[in-house]
Amino acid sequence: MASTVWKGYLSFGLVSFPVRLFTAARAEGIHFHMLHKKDLSRIKEVWYCVEEDKPVERTEIVKGYETGKGEYVVVEDEELKKVAPESSSSMEVLQFVESGEVDALYFESSYYVVAEEKQRKPYALFVSALAESKRNAIAKIVLHNREHVVLIRPFDGGLVLHTLFYANELRAGNRFKAEKTPYSGKELQMAKSLVTALTAPFDGEKFHDSYRENVAAMIEQKRKGQSVKAVKQPRRAAVIDLTEALKRSLKAVEKAPGRKTKVA
Repeated sequence: MASTVWKGYLSFGLVSFPVRLFTAARAEGIHFHMLHKKDLSRIKEVWYCVEEDKPVERTEIVKGYETGKGEYVVVEDEELKKVAPESSSSMEVLQFVESGEVDALYFESSYYVVAEEKQRKPYALFVSALAESKRNAIAKIVLHNREHVVLIRPFDGGLVLHTLFYANELRAGNRFKAEKTPYSGKELQMAKSLVTALTAPFDGEKFHDSYRENVAAMIEQKRKGQSVKAVKQPRRAAVIDLTEALKRSLKAVEKAPGRKTKVA
């Protein structure tokens, strides 16, 4: 059974109802252990006190905030609970926005919002109100020791919540502003034809992590004492003739297996 990430109330206006949050997605990958090269034994993480020059147990460790060089204020978990804002137990809708108004650049993590069994009616009403008005809700919530601004939207008959980055967390300095570059009308038309030809309904099941699969295959090869087979990498080169590259791309799409219609 999935574990509850957060439990509390969702409210808009004077309407409140209890909900739970469950993780909607989690990245998967190949995990490696750190080993001693000499005998392949597991390496243990050791917490070490620099002042006393000796290891310490986890029970001897406390949280500390550095207020100056070498100066700290110790903070206890109970003290953090005392200063937690209302959003630690209740999500109050601050406003509504048009569906699709918030750029995906702000999205951080996703959670399913599930209604408690005894309070399904206000939940269902809220879902329908959002869906029919084509709106998303903006609220605040304390999650993982941090207050998040969140976007709540209807999804498959229920609700999905996305934590959002704050504006100051977006790396504006890394943003690339493309300069206006001339291209011909013919090139644009061919590019649009290529986009149209490759357009299809999104199906998440079609995509998979090739790198993870290749690493898993490599590990199996080594386990069996086989040599590691290198994956052939495609040869890429900068486009010299853009028009010719577009023509070849369109022809390749036309010849793709299962394609019945000719690219316009």
